[in-house]
Amino acid sequence: MKADDILDRASAEQYASWFRALADPTRIQILALLAHARRPMTVGEIVEAVPVVQSTVSHHLKILSKARFVLAEPHGASNRYRLNEARVRRLPTAADVVMAHR
Repeated sequence: MKADDILDRASAEQYASWFRALADPTRIQILALLAHARRPMTVGEIVEAVPVVQSTVSHHLKILSKARFVLAEPHGASNRYRLNEARVRRLPTAADVVMAHR
């Protein structure tokens, strides 16, 4: 293997942060819910669909937002959350790069 074949550190750190953000079943459920809903949702709507309390959903949304898998849209005094489809589309590519399939 040549040095040029190794993933650069900045990309490795970015991909690792993405994979950490997805390393929880509740966060995966939230992403799946938002993907199926195809519309922004409130925390309350997400809580109704995912069997965890509001504070836990809010915590998971913060992690998903930090990784930019979810985007928060201000709506009055609260936010609505939607899937960041551009980021989610990059996931298979990230996995392929890490596993040297590309």
